[in-house]
Amino acid sequence: MVLERIESLLSIKKGYFVIFLLVAVDLVAKYIAEQSLNFGQPVPLIPIVDFLLVFNSGIAFSILDFNNSFLSFGLSFIGLLIVGYLHSLYKNEESQINRISLILIISGALGNILDRLADGVVTDFLFFHVGNTSFFIFNFADAFISIGAAIFFLMEFKKFLQNRLE
Repeated sequence: MVLERIESLLSIKKGYFVIFLLVAVDLVAKYIAEQSLNFGQPVPLIPIVDFLLVFNSGIAFSILDFNNSFLSFGLSFIGLLIVGYLHSLYKNEESQINRISLILIISGALGNILDRLADGVVTDFLFFHVGNTSFFIFNFADAFISIGAAIFFLMEFKKFLQNRLE
């Protein structure tokens, strides 16, 4: 029992280190994008993804992007509250895969919050499109959040189905 608890704490601490690394990767990538790309000028990367520097004062997919600093910092505060809640889930989560998904979500949220706190906007630089059809512009933090949320949802859905079949 005690050994399992120590192992669990070590695993949680490793998760904090991974969160730190992912936030650092995100913020460094945003910095490089800001230094290397011209605003609004696409640079082809692969057929469906271009580099395209834009700034988003809203939330995902530019929802609430009104260029309002009060709203932007309000979103940061709400984001911090959500990160606090996700952290409490993370500390109590027993499933390793759910912990990984929460690490990804927390990392992405912190990366975007820290970026937003600097100047009220989030730097996006990866433009996903198919041919002339545009889908979205995102950053690594957005990808971490999306992948983590998808994993978490799938695991919870799997658990739900298993409980219904029992």
